[in-house]
Amino acid sequence: MCIFTGDFQIKLDSKGRFQFPSAFMEQIGAGEDSSVRTFVLKKDLYEKCLTIYTLGSWQSRIEAVKAHLNPFNRQHNAFLREFFKDTAEVELDASNRLLVPKRLLLQTDLKSDIFVLGLDDKIEVWDTDTYEQSRPSAEDFAQMAADFLGSINI
Repeated sequence: MCIFTGDFQIKLDSKGRFQFPSAFMEQIGAGEDSSVRTFVLKKDLYEKCLTIYTLGSWQSRIEAVKAHLNPFNRQHNAFLREFFKDTAEVELDASNRLLVPKRLLLQTDLKSDIFVLGLDDKIEVWDTDTYEQSRPSAEDFAQMAADFLGSINI
C-alpha cells in the first residue's frame, strides 16, 4: 500500500480539473503498479474536503467497513447507503489532471485555489481558505501531540 506525503498549493481550472502532484505519482510507483491512474474520490465524512484513494486503498477500507456491518440489518444498510454516497471513480487524463465531478465540487466548496495534502494512504483536497480556517493553532497542535503521543516510546 502506498503512503502519501507532502502538501501542495494547486490551481483548480474552470472545468474542475487539477494537476495531480508528480510527487504523489512517484509515491504510487514506489508502492503499487506505476500504471495506476484510477482513483476513488469521496466527500470526507467529517470535514468539508475531498478524500482521494487508490483503488487498493479504497478496497481495503470497504473490506474493513463490511467486516463490521450486516447488509440485512436496516440501520447498517442505511449507513452503507450513506457511506457509498458522494463517491466517484475517476481517472487521470493524459496530462495527469484529475477531474472532480461538479457535485463533489459543490459539496466541498472547492474554488480555484486548493490545498492537496498527503495523509498516509489517502490524499485530502481542500479549498485553501477552508483548510486554513480549520487548522488548529500551534499551541492546540502541541497539546494534541502531548495528549495523543505523550505516552508513546518512539
